[in-house]
Amino acid sequence: MRENSKPDSSSNTQKDPDDWVSGDEPMTGAQSSYLKTLSEQAHRSDAFSEDLTKAEASKRIEDLRRSLDLE
Repeated sequence: MRENSKPDSSSNTQKDPDDWVSGDEPMTGAQSSYLKTLSEQAHRSDAFSEDLTKAEASKRIEDLRRSLDLE
């Protein structure tokens, strides 16, 4: 048994944010903070907006992480 193994990124355990039951709720404080930080690091202030939903914030975070090579 392997310890400290990373989850399989090809796994189907992550749902598309569009399919989240709570995806239409306002983004969480943690999402807001992380998105703001990433948008500043990427010099993309347009990526941050305080009125995003959880699903929208998740997609933008994912996009910014890719653009910053954090994945």
